[in-house]
Amino acid sequence: MRILRVFVAGLALSLTCAGAFARTYDLTLSGASPSGLWTLLGVGIDGAVKAAFPGSTITYQTSGGGFANIALVDQGKAPLGIAHDAELRIAVQGGKPFSKPVTGLRAIAVLYDWAPMQMLMSKSFADAHGIRSFEDIAKQKPPLRIALNKRGNITEYVAVKMLNAIGVQLADIEKWGGAVVYAASDEQGDLMKDKRIDMFANGVFVRTNFILQAGQSVPLALLPVSEPVVKRVSEELGVHPFLVKGGSYDWQPNDVATVALGAVLIANEKMDEQTAYDLARALHQHIDKLRAVHGSFKAMPVELLVSQHIIPFHKGAERYFREAGLIK
Repeated sequence: MRILRVFVAGLALSLTCAGAFARTYDLTLSGASPSGLWTLLGVGIDGAVKAAFPGSTITYQTSGGGFANIALVDQGKAPLGIAHDAELRIAVQGGKPFSKPVTGLRAIAVLYDWAPMQMLMSKSFADAHGIRSFEDIAKQKPPLRIALNKRGNITEYVAVKMLNAIGVQLADIEKWGGAVVYAASDEQGDLMKDKRIDMFANGVFVRTNFILQAGQSVPLALLPVSEPVVKRVSEELGVHPFLVKGGSYDWQPNDVATVALGAVLIANEKMDEQTAYDLARALHQHIDKLRAVHGSFKAMPVELLVSQHIIPFHKGAERYFREAGLIK
């Protein structure tokens, strides 16, 4: 009888495994531009799902970014999408560009949480106006020429909210004799190198190329953000405190506090539970595929996959993560 029980248990396990490996998926992932980090994440997600379910394909499609992906997934026009945590907070609250709260989104997994808002000012301008911290901008009221990301980009939105948190409106900057410029990341670096701006604010990985290149041409200062502002913005936008370690840049000897954005793989609540379960399993068991997409992902901990609290996890993904011990 004991031998029979072992045989039956082994047969059940083999049939379960066979059924799992027999499943294949052909899903579309809505990202952002045809190049850049989210494209690389698409490659990593595709690799993880292929490794778990041979013959599967996750096809990356370009879109307008996180806000567009939220709408596409919510409307059932794309099964998967990537969105920033701050974008998800805006969506569930029904803020612009959404006309009402978005309630049908579910998380599959967190993809990263280390894209800090970096407030970078030319050192000569900072020295000339006595600016040692982000809050000093409000105190000194300098004729600041600042570049923010393009309108509608979430990092532009967060930068404006951070300025508001220290008591600065964009109109104030112009009253002081300064100017607000809207430019994509690489353009911001070029504007700084050409000395056409005094500061740029962007939420990107530490040591992103356009920052390194700008710092080689113009001495820069990374402005620290005070704890009250970090706390206020984190609570309001769903971002989180972050410390840019001293020495991350040659010209930045000390730790610098700020907030950071993260990104989440999202699906519609109507996604089949088994599909969501299998996607979570693939990303967890083959996390090496994600770790390989970019140098900053090398030490990505498995616990990161479940580290968001803005939207509910899909019940299938949650079931897997509970079984794996990542959610208690």
